[in-house]
Amino acid sequence: MNGRIDYQIIEHDGRPAYAVVPYKDFMALLKEWKGSTYFPDEVVRLNIMEGMSLLRAWREYKKLTQAEVAAKAGISQPALAQMERNKTNPRKDTLRKLAKALEIDIEQLTV
Repeated sequence: MNGRIDYQIIEHDGRPAYAVVPYKDFMALLKEWKGSTYFPDEVVRLNIMEGMSLLRAWREYKKLTQAEVAAKAGISQPALAQMERNKTNPRKDTLRKLAKALEIDIEQLTV
């Protein structure tokens, strides 16, 4: 998006807290970011601050149980538990299945 974006800054306690943009501009920005790998703040916090694997952080962020993800991915729950504890290096095919089960891109599990 090369054009000018009209925006509004909302402050909290005298500091910038939010930027508000028109919806059409927001949607245009999303289209630009579509090729980028995206991590919600909560996933980053769980991964870095709590020390969770990306796999577990995404699963908890999506509010899914191990059994649900394992069933969707066609693997056993104990195997998923091991992967979440960073005890294994899953094959790329397994990562693809897990990403599909979590409805995310494979890159969001491998970065």
